[in-house]
Amino acid sequence: MIFVSDKAKEKVNALMAQANVAADGSYFLRVSVVGGGCSGLSYKMDFDNEAQPNDQVFEDNGLKVVTDLKSFLYLVNTTLDFSDGLNGKGFYFSNPNASRTCGCGESFAV
Repeated sequence: MIFVSDKAKEKVNALMAQANVAADGSYFLRVSVVGGGCSGLSYKMDFDNEAQPNDQVFEDNGLKVVTDLKSFLYLVNTTLDFSDGLNGKGFYFSNPNASRTCGCGESFAV
């Protein structure tokens, strides 16, 4: 399962509205893990409306989240959150599978 906080849900919905895809019920949030970043792996998020054969589909807090099977192995029980505080603004992942993260929190290692 991939979890979504209230703040992350609000921000994703706002961004979907800005991208003019909120009214189209076929769009969802695609989350994946890609190679790169100072710790070796990075998170990637996009809006998508085309499911792939091995996609894992979740719905939490009223938001549909989709990830490919390989990424899901790194994202099990991860929570997507959003911060707008003084220490930084943006999405971040609380990933219990990460053994270390970089200083900016955008990459991780397992």
